Amino acid sequence: MYGWIWRHLPGNAWIKALTSIVLVLAVVYVLFQYVFPWAEPLLPFNDVTVDNS
Repeated sequence: MYGWIWRHLPGNAWIKALTSIVLVLAVVYVLFQYVFPWAEPLLPFNDVTVDNS
């Protein structure tokens, strides 16, 4: 998969590296701004029960 992406990016190696870094940062931004806040109420991580025994 990464080879396919690398072959389809335009430019030489430096431009491909810069473009791939920008793409990774864009994906991380979208995940933190939209996907994770949407999915957080659906996950059971806050359903903690502790007894006072």
